[in-house]
Amino acid sequence: MNGTVHLVGAGPGAPDLLTLRAARLLAEADVVLVDRLVDAATLDLVSDHAEIIHVGKTPGGDQDAVQETITQLMISHARAGRTVVRLKGGDPMVFGRGGEEVLELNRAGIDVVVTPGVSSLLAAAASGRFGLTHRNVASAFAVVTGTGVKGIDWARYVAVDTIVILMGVGPRARIAADLIAAGRRRDEPVAFVESATLPTERIVASTLAAVAAGQVDVSSPAVWIIGDVVTAASVAALAATG
Repeated sequence: MNGTVHLVGAGPGAPDLLTLRAARLLAEADVVLVDRLVDAATLDLVSDHAEIIHVGKTPGGDQDAVQETITQLMISHARAGRTVVRLKGGDPMVFGRGGEEVLELNRAGIDVVVTPGVSSLLAAAASGRFGLTHRNVASAFAVVTGTGVKGIDWARYVAVDTIVILMGVGPRARIAADLIAAGRRRDEPVAFVESATLPTERIVASTLAAVAAGQVDVSSPAVWIIGDVVTAASVAALAATG
């Protein structure tokens, strides 16, 4: 009899932001396939009898080939009757190729269950005290991947109050320039939240023009927030301390 594959969200980084169900599944799993950005302390929850396989993708590598290997590992272990946890950073269905994995597992006749995690887009905003829909400032936000920036029509996002960009640290100058060219303000405030929820978390605040000019130093992983909610958060912080 086939085992079950669980696509599990590990959350944004801090192990204590893992859901109770995720912690239980890690303790029960026979095999755990771990993404690159999952905090090492999270693996302390894995049973001693379980096999841990690190399957993180390297930036710039052949992502499709690695993804195919991961899919085949899940299928082969499940067909051997094992309970498999595919542990992903953030939420499995937010830029985590979870949807693709569900389809492939279904085609292979493998039962799959998705356990949501706290997405880094929400955790970074909360940890940095940025209200993505700050009242009277923003009524909506868009979440965009920073990968494959050549194919993104940034004009679609000009009218959105707040833009959140994931995986956008490397091409940040190009993205900022494209957003300005599409109609976003040059002086629009931005903030990068590095390593959100971890002890090494750092917030880098600037403007869209400065990012476009290559003047903003930031390291991956980081969530990029663009919009007046960044200024609103700063005003709120000053009011609280003043």
